[in-house]
Amino acid sequence: MAEMNDQPKRGKGGKKGKKQAPRVDLTPMVDLAFLLITFFMLATSMTRPQTMELAMPAKDDKVTEEERTKVKASQAMTIILEEEDKVFYYFGTQEEGGPEPELQQTTYDPEGLRRVLLSRNATVMNKILELKEKKRNKELTEDDYKKLATEAKEDPAAPTVIIKPSDRCSYLNLVDVLDEMAICNVSKYTIVRLDHLDTTMMQKHLPAIYGTPSN
Repeated sequence: MAEMNDQPKRGKGGKKGKKQAPRVDLTPMVDLAFLLITFFMLATSMTRPQTMELAMPAKDDKVTEEERTKVKASQAMTIILEEEDKVFYYFGTQEEGGPEPELQQTTYDPEGLRRVLLSRNATVMNKILELKEKKRNKELTEDDYKKLATEAKEDPAAPTVIIKPSDRCSYLNLVDVLDEMAICNVSKYTIVRLDHLDTTMMQKHLPAIYGTPSN
């Protein structure tokens, strides 16, 4: 047990006063400290890492490579990130010697890129909204909702988004686009570098950066 002793006091005339040795038991304070630490450890929720679920396509050996390419091209959407918060997109894929896709510019606002993604992923979004409504009405449990939502994201009509950040775009822009993937329930996406076909197409929109296209 802990003790705290006071020094003896002197009385009148320089005489020593009566010695007092009060005892202060600090053991309950130690117990209280451990109780508080235990309480905060149990009551505080630890930070959990936030992840995005990726729906991988099922393997089908009966599908030919040509059919896979056609499906991928019809569902593909490419997003190009540039400096000064510029963002472009086009649908389909580029092929050497093939027709050039229509490149369009948008913004990071909810009425910009998000609206385009929601329109492209309308089939999946409608299914997710129906599942949320059923969960809200207690027709589905949390586990059932997660299972059905994952299956909904694997819908064959779901788009595949190709994100292509340039060396001049900011890290914040890339994070914003990844947030839009989660908000719009886009589960199939990838991040790749710009190729020479993208550079040729961007020359018409940003000649100050990519240079004037040669004839």
